[in-house]
Amino acid sequence: MIKKLQARFILISMLSMVLVLTVIMSSVNFLNYQKVVTEADHVLRFLSEHKGKFPPLPPQETADRKPLKPQEGKKPNLFHMTPEMPYETRYFSVLLTENGNLISTDTKKIAAIDAKTASDYAARVWSSKETSGFLSCYRYLKETSSENIQITFLDCSRDLDTFRSFLVSSILVSLLGLCSVLCLVLVFSKIVMKPISESYEKQRRFITDAGHELKTPVTIINANREILELEYGENEWSQGIQKQTARLTDLTNQLIFLSRMEEPERRLQKIEFCISDLAEEAVQSFQAPAATQNKTLTSDITPLLPFYGDEASIRQLLYLLLDNAVKYSPPSGSIELTLKKRGKNICLTVYNTSNPVSKEHLSRLFDRFYRTDASRNSETGGCGIGLSLARAITDAHKGKISAESKDGVSLLITVSL
Repeated sequence: MIKKLQARFILISMLSMVLVLTVIMSSVNFLNYQKVVTEADHVLRFLSEHKGKFPPLPPQETADRKPLKPQEGKKPNLFHMTPEMPYETRYFSVLLTENGNLISTDTKKIAAIDAKTASDYAARVWSSKETSGFLSCYRYLKETSSENIQITFLDCSRDLDTFRSFLVSSILVSLLGLCSVLCLVLVFSKIVMKPISESYEKQRRFITDAGHELKTPVTIINANREILELEYGENEWSQGIQKQTARLTDLTNQLIFLSRMEEPERRLQKIEFCISDLAEEAVQSFQAPAATQNKTLTSDITPLLPFYGDEASIRQLLYLLLDNAVKYSPPSGSIELTLKKRGKNICLTVYNTSNPVSKEHLSRLFDRFYRTDASRNSETGGCGIGLSLARAITDAHKGKISAESKDGVSLLITVSL
């Protein structure tokens, strides 16, 4: 249990860390990419406004670095042209007719693209419905005038390479950070879980010791009852003592068994046996108690199913589930046990009609001492520990146990081994 709790703590911590890092890295890289796109679009709009070329910078504007005035009818482009920009920027432009026929190409400001490649790129952009976007490492802008279509391409390879390098670096740094955090969480989780582990160990030891200490007075009380019955005869008082001592003995044994099943160092005595025979034996044992309460107990068991596990524990699992079904099914109710092979697993189900069961009860059925009857009426003889034992046995065999109620008036316990 403590190991599962520690594993859950580590998992939640790491998932939280992954989520935070993912949000941070995604936001940073998204903003980085948007910056590349925005700056490229500013340059493209500026070039498009000046017919695909950088205009000469007047001397006074060179000194003051003021933005050039936009052409009439154009939206102002908040773009500051520097004296070095015409020499640093690699771009080319293509002029097409409305029908997509080539008029002219300008590739003077780029060495990697010739006229034919430029016209091919322009044809692909013209056939698409997009007015801007990326084509390979080139950001383009398509603007349509009354006479023709001008497509301007800007080489963004350097900016995109920088963006990719930062992306890869951020991922590697994040992975390295996650590994470091994982190591720290593994170390500190033991420190965090230590008080819980010690408390749980004390609780388990107390249950075991108290169980053993209770056995002696219960045995003495039962022996004294037998002596009194021999001397004065059996009466309702002695029968009450016998019933309650038997109930207390059963509860004590179950608590001790549950405590032992949850010992981390406990090793099951596993052998290969026929689980079908155990299931048949358990069903036969409960036929009489079910019949005396006018309840129907049926079974559907696949014969000769082999299983490798602790035979005594599996037998107790079958008895616990059937005992729970017989106790808590209403008068004239029905109970059915099925045992089937599903793939590599063995599926055991115990179905019984019951009083109304809510989802709240279903999620807590396997808790210790939990009973759906809030008044804890002892007429059924249950203590609310049987299904806890069933879960402990299932967990010890690396299996899964669950409860469901499709109609609200029945209960289906499923064990997968």
